[in-house]
Amino acid sequence: MSAFHFDPIELPPEAEAVRHEVRAFLDETLADYPPALRGRSWSGFDPEFSRKLGQAGYIGMTFPKEYGGHGRSAFERYAMLEEVLAAGAPVAAHWTADRQSGPLLVKFGTEKMKREIVSAIAAGECFFCIGMSEPDSGSDLASIRTRATRTDDGWLVNGTKVWTSGAHLVDYMIALVRTDPQAEKKHEGMSQLLIDVRNTPGLTVRPIRNLAGEEHFNEVVFEDALVPAENLIGTEGQGWAQVVAELAFERSGPGRYMSSFELIKAMTGALSQDPPAGGAAALGRLVAHMTTLRAMSVSVAGMLNDGADPALEGSIIKDLGAVFEQSVPLIAHQQLEREPSPHQGDDVEQVLAYVTQAAPSFSLRGGTREILRGIIARGLGLR
Repeated sequence: MSAFHFDPIELPPEAEAVRHEVRAFLDETLADYPPALRGRSWSGFDPEFSRKLGQAGYIGMTFPKEYGGHGRSAFERYAMLEEVLAAGAPVAAHWTADRQSGPLLVKFGTEKMKREIVSAIAAGECFFCIGMSEPDSGSDLASIRTRATRTDDGWLVNGTKVWTSGAHLVDYMIALVRTDPQAEKKHEGMSQLLIDVRNTPGLTVRPIRNLAGEEHFNEVVFEDALVPAENLIGTEGQGWAQVVAELAFERSGPGRYMSSFELIKAMTGALSQDPPAGGAAALGRLVAHMTTLRAMSVSVAGMLNDGADPALEGSIIKDLGAVFEQSVPLIAHQQLEREPSPHQGDDVEQVLAYVTQAAPSFSLRGGTREILRGIIARGLGLR
């Protein structure tokens, strides 16, 4: 019996209805949004757009209604995600909060967190970053060293987080910290804390400029940063189990194979006018690969909708999706015979330039390739 499975699933009619609603919303809201910006995919940061999306009911779709959500299915949310990614909408502001921080708080947060913060996420007015990776640890989360010590005043946090996307722009971080450094096993003694990034003394955000010239990643340093005691998420010492559940949301969605979608669209348009020898076959292979990844991803959406834990399947999609996404700019460059030009080129050349520069990060975010393949090997009983 296989250790994992991807049952074929079709999105139900209500999901397809949402698709048409979202497409109409995007056509109106992003009518003048240029291809060069659409090419940034879910890295585009626009709080005003996020608020409009929240007001339209397309953030927190699966959250309970009593916490500002809409009580809709994972399938309906999936259709919405496909549409905003296909449109290259600037969703980075709310992306993490909607994808994983909100669901985590719904499951493990206090009633106050749910009433105040989850509802603000659904409204498109509260943004999050992820506090997992650390210097010298990479994606080996079990080796984290950031400590949170309980005091009479709360949790005193010391350590460093790195590769924290958007930390310089958001409101909160959910940080994985060591609350029991004496725990016998490295996967034990960890907890999750809700941290106010903007208003916590002793917390410093240092932006890291990437190849595309953006300040997207950050290093976040905690020096005796005091976090209120009530900001503990879930149960003390159960941080590892909670973060594993969180990663299932992060690794399996359409964002893991659609980051290069605008470039595929540009490539399709260009090749339709003057296709080189082999151009149609190259484009066909890309479409076939993306279609297969979509079928696998929709299957995981079905598991999430049923309350299952598809951590292994999500890791497989994340790994295969990164390989696919990183192949697109090279294939586009070969077939289009156009030079990337980030500032002076036409739309195709600017999109090609951005995706080429951003592509190395695709196999880092959400877990490095080596870590993911280790998870897959363990799931298959090979290690």
